[in-house]
Amino acid sequence: MDATVLITIAAFLAGILNAIAGGGTFLTFPALVFAGVPPIIANATSAIAVFPGYLAAAAGFRSDIAAINRRTLIQQCALSLVGGLVGALLLLISSNEFFTVIVPFLLLASTAIFAFQDRILAWGRSGGIQLTPYGAIGTLVVSIYGGYFNGGLGIVLLALYALWGLTSLNLMNGLKNGISFVISAISVLTFALAGLIVWPSAVIMMIANILGGYIGAKIAKRLSKSAVRAIIIVVGLVMSCVFFYRLVG
Repeated sequence: MDATVLITIAAFLAGILNAIAGGGTFLTFPALVFAGVPPIIANATSAIAVFPGYLAAAAGFRSDIAAINRRTLIQQCALSLVGGLVGALLLLISSNEFFTVIVPFLLLASTAIFAFQDRILAWGRSGGIQLTPYGAIGTLVVSIYGGYFNGGLGIVLLALYALWGLTSLNLMNGLKNGISFVISAISVLTFALAGLIVWPSAVIMMIANILGGYIGAKIAKRLSKSAVRAIIIVVGLVMSCVFFYRLVG
C-alpha cells in the first residue's frame, strides 16, 4: 500500500476512534513508522495529525459541553494548557524508556477504573472518600500525561471523569475531546518549535482526521450507553495488551 494512502486511512480511522473512545494515536503512530518516519518524529507528527480531529469531535458534542458552567470550562482549559506544556517539555528533555515501562500499567489501571466506576465510587463513598468534580490536581496530572505521551489520553480522561462521578457519556466524551484538543494544541506547538514535525504527512493526516472526528461524534451519539462503554473498555484493554507486548517483546 502507498505510504500516503496508508497514513490517510489511519488518520481518518483515528478520528473516528478518538471521538468514540480514544486511542487513535495507536493507528497514526504505527502508520508513520511503517511509512519510514523515525519513531520520535513519528510520535510528534502523530500528535499534530490527530489534534484537529479532537476539535471536530468536540463540535459534535457542543450541546453537551454547553451544560458545563463556563467558568469551570475555562478553568479546565487553563489547567490543561499548563499541564500539556509541562508534559511536552518533559518529553523534549527526557528519554522514552521509563515512560515505556509505566504506560501499559497506566492504561490498564485507567481502563479498570472506567469499567468499575460505579463500584469504585460506592466503595469510596462508603469509606468517606469523594473526589471533587473538575478538580485541579487530577486535570493537571492527566494533562501532563497527555503532553508527554498522547497515547491513550482519551481513556485516561474518561477514567478521571468516572472518578469525578460524571455519568453522562455524551458529556464525558464531549469534554474529553475538547480537553484533548487543548492539551494536544500546546504540545504540538512545542514539538513544532523543536522541529519534530514532518509537515507534508501532518497536513494530509490532519484533514483526514478532522473528517473522521466529526463522523465519529455522530456515530458515538447514536450508540447506546452500554455499546459506548463496551467500545471504550475494549479499546483500553487492547491498547494495554499492545504495550505490555512491546514491553516484554
